[in-house]
Amino acid sequence: MGTYRAPLEDMRFLIDELLDAQGQLGSLPAFAELGVGPDLTTALLDEAARLAGDVLAPLRRVGDEQPATCADGRVTLSPGYADALRQMGAGGWVGIAAAGEFGGQGLPELYSTATHEMWNGANLAFALAPMLSSGAALAIAAHGSPEQRATYLQKMHAGQWVGTMNLTEAGAGSDLGAMKSRAVPEGDHYRISGQKIFITWGDHDATENIIHLVLAKLPDAPAGSAGISLFIVPKYLVNADGSLGERNDVYPVSCEHKLGIHGSPTCVMAFGDNGGAVGYLLGQENQGLACMFTMMNEARLKVGIQGLAAAEGAFQKASAYARERVQGGVPIVEHPDVKRMLLTMKALIEGARALAYTEALTLDLAHRGPREQRARQQSRIDLMIPIIKAWLTEVGQEVTSLGVQVHGGMGYIEETGAAQYLRDVRITSIYEGTNGIQAADLVTRKLSRDGGAAMQEMLQEVRATVAELEALDDARCNPMRQPLAAALADMEAATACVRQALLEDADVALGASFNYLMQAGYLLGGWHLARAALLAARRLEAGSERLFYRQKIATAAFYAQQILPRCAGHAGAVMAPDTLRSYPLEWI
Repeated sequence: MGTYRAPLEDMRFLIDELLDAQGQLGSLPAFAELGVGPDLTTALLDEAARLAGDVLAPLRRVGDEQPATCADGRVTLSPGYADALRQMGAGGWVGIAAAGEFGGQGLPELYSTATHEMWNGANLAFALAPMLSSGAALAIAAHGSPEQRATYLQKMHAGQWVGTMNLTEAGAGSDLGAMKSRAVPEGDHYRISGQKIFITWGDHDATENIIHLVLAKLPDAPAGSAGISLFIVPKYLVNADGSLGERNDVYPVSCEHKLGIHGSPTCVMAFGDNGGAVGYLLGQENQGLACMFTMMNEARLKVGIQGLAAAEGAFQKASAYARERVQGGVPIVEHPDVKRMLLTMKALIEGARALAYTEALTLDLAHRGPREQRARQQSRIDLMIPIIKAWLTEVGQEVTSLGVQVHGGMGYIEETGAAQYLRDVRITSIYEGTNGIQAADLVTRKLSRDGGAAMQEMLQEVRATVAELEALDDARCNPMRQPLAAALADMEAATACVRQALLEDADVALGASFNYLMQAGYLLGGWHLARAALLAARRLEAGSERLFYRQKIATAAFYAQQILPRCAGHAGAVMAPDTLRSYPLEWI
């Protein structure tokens, strides 16, 4: 049944054709010398695909069957993981989108997103290490002093050191204001004490050092989340000349026993059990959450990509199995319901990928595009991030579950590896802000802060695609026209309903928020597939005989007819939010 292979044809189509990275990014000062365009896309993605397929993918089952363990204050990684992490660092992949002045490659986030999909499609548990490390480096780059940036970033981007994020505590969860970790000033540093849970890749010996970013409170800090500060706490202290010094007072207590991502050492971390861990303030005192939110959009985009990547891996495995498994005298791929499941998987994946890559481009334009356009692009990416994080991870759960179903009884047996995708992806809708938190953020913050202007601008772009479908009058694209128009009308009505609810009762709006987010995700996935189909139709009209273009049109038509109707169901729930009030808590 083979192993994971990156979906390079679709990736290149999105980057070079639908999104026109060369035209959109190639001339920007930040990227002008990189040669952004088809040649770079092909070279970069081909090399990343080799690492993903040949090195990371074979370790997926190894990590699942031989999880990371912790004993005597030391974590032992799954076999092969340390060497793979060193290979990734040596290839420059950890700092692919980081600034060149800090040792990164300075490539667009669009390319980083594609490689991130490969790492996670091949091995989600492993891919968490470079993801968290690049996020920690981003926070140091944004808020660190010149000395801190000089001390940490070069080696983090080179993969010699990795970074972690230490936020959650037992009893606090998403309520960071309730944390108990403390930081006491001591000369040019602080003494950190406390315990953190759920710390991804919290400890290991695969790299020379681990740079922990730790949220803690000062003795005189304001109450609640306003009193949180962020600290750099290295596993090994760093001497003035950059060499490593003594071991810091930070140790793993245990590794969590989890449903999935077994190869990722998710640690309980103890700070200061032997006198206090040495930490260095990152940014300003009591501004820790602001520092963390610097990297929130990138982090949530990457978690959404994890959902997409797991779905792609599950689809590849299910598709291969369906072609091999014979039942009733024919491969089961010929059975109508199996075909339905596989097409649903494929359509959801391609819609999700198009949405994520499009907004990765938006992120590039918000950070490095023409200055007069950055505020508008930032408003758009702020609106889209909660949709990407939540909808893609919900799609990931649906697709990986379908992957088990395609395998039938064998999908429920661990030896096939189908169930691992479902187990691994389940965490993605929980961490980096649960999907309920994403929905609340979308409705109460992103939709309301500009009077719905960013959403209306997005819907206007969908409306333009509907008009383009009507003007084209192509028999191949016609099946998309009415479903997309209907889904757009439902979204406009639901948006008006939610905005009115926000004015009258925030709890009513919050009760509708998850359905509203899912409705938006399904609409936007279908919209991007329709855009892809229109481009494919133009290529065919120009004389191309490429099978891929015919497949893109067929997939978009399937999505429009079989998946877009889900928007109506979510819209009905959004526009009847008061039903939640009819259930007193004692009835639940």
